[in-house]
Amino acid sequence: MPSADHMECALSLARLASGYSSPNPAVGAVVVKDSQVVGMGYTQPVGGPHAEVVALAQAGEKARGGSLYVTLEPCGHFGRTPPCTRAIIEAGVAEVHIALVDPNPVVCGAGVTELNAAGVKTYVGAHEGQAREINEAYLKYMATGLPFVIAKFAMSLDGKIATKTGDSHWISNEQARCYVHGVRHTVDAIMIGVNTLITDDPKLTARGCGGKSGSMARQPLRVIVDGTGRTPPDAKVFSQPGRTLVAWTDPVDEMKKRLLEDMGVEVVVLPGSDGLVRLEDVLRTIGEQQISTVLLEGGSELLGYAFDHGLVDKVLAFIAPMIIGGTEGRTAVGGVGAQTIAEAISLERLEVKSFADNVLISGYAKKASAGVCSAA
Repeated sequence: MPSADHMECALSLARLASGYSSPNPAVGAVVVKDSQVVGMGYTQPVGGPHAEVVALAQAGEKARGGSLYVTLEPCGHFGRTPPCTRAIIEAGVAEVHIALVDPNPVVCGAGVTELNAAGVKTYVGAHEGQAREINEAYLKYMATGLPFVIAKFAMSLDGKIATKTGDSHWISNEQARCYVHGVRHTVDAIMIGVNTLITDDPKLTARGCGGKSGSMARQPLRVIVDGTGRTPPDAKVFSQPGRTLVAWTDPVDEMKKRLLEDMGVEVVVLPGSDGLVRLEDVLRTIGEQQISTVLLEGGSELLGYAFDHGLVDKVLAFIAPMIIGGTEGRTAVGGVGAQTIAEAISLERLEVKSFADNVLISGYAKKASAGVCSAA
């Protein structure tokens, strides 16, 4: 297997860790000796071994004199687990191929330096683009302390997410909804506005279709943004496994707040005005809880605020072949919006996928890149 294929294998392993490794990055590693793969691994859930350690343990003595292919720079510090650089050096690995240098300030270049000092040859940069995409949320979080924001909506051909009566079940088809549960599996949090909570009463859990199980540990944090204090205590989200956070702004109904807190709901009161919570503060609050990825699932008002304030990193837009019509039908993105076409938010790195008669258009909002670190 050529060396390029070894890194491709490591990248495939890293993808297996997505949704399980956070707040750690999703990393894959492959150990090669005499052109044969002798060890493979990917990052285990928090507190478990890192990808390099798993791969080295599988390789055993065969790692000595071999090559390690890893998608992110090995750490050289004690955290929840011992440093990976020490394990690599003690295993007698001769060379390490690294796709991407870790932007974490306690790692950034230090792992490469330590390996070089121990006589281990290092090569950096193979398949860097793919490695960055796998850990795009981790890279942003390391650079800003804020989660990577994915805006997701399903709409008709004429841009409606619901009829004038609020009916939206279902615009997207079963295959598309199954895909969304797969996306929920990879994120740390799902966020909606209070209008969506009241209208749809969703569970906001990752279930089925390869998604997370119903266990407490594996469900994403559910976040309700409620600037008007209208959150109904009997909403389905509060009876689901996992954590729920409600973000309010003053004035606060103290009785309802205590009721929710007695139910195990975390209630935070944040700045806001005109019935809107400052979404920037919501993101900062959950970022402080090591939430590195959040999926915005509506409604129109929440998405509009996020786009108006440049908070969206990625868009997942599902389009169904139907026309809802009507001037009172709800549009996907509200808010102030662009005043001119030139001011409209453009997407790049577009992908188009089909789910039977539904189409998914995904892309990244154009903005300055973050999380760059050089090992030089």
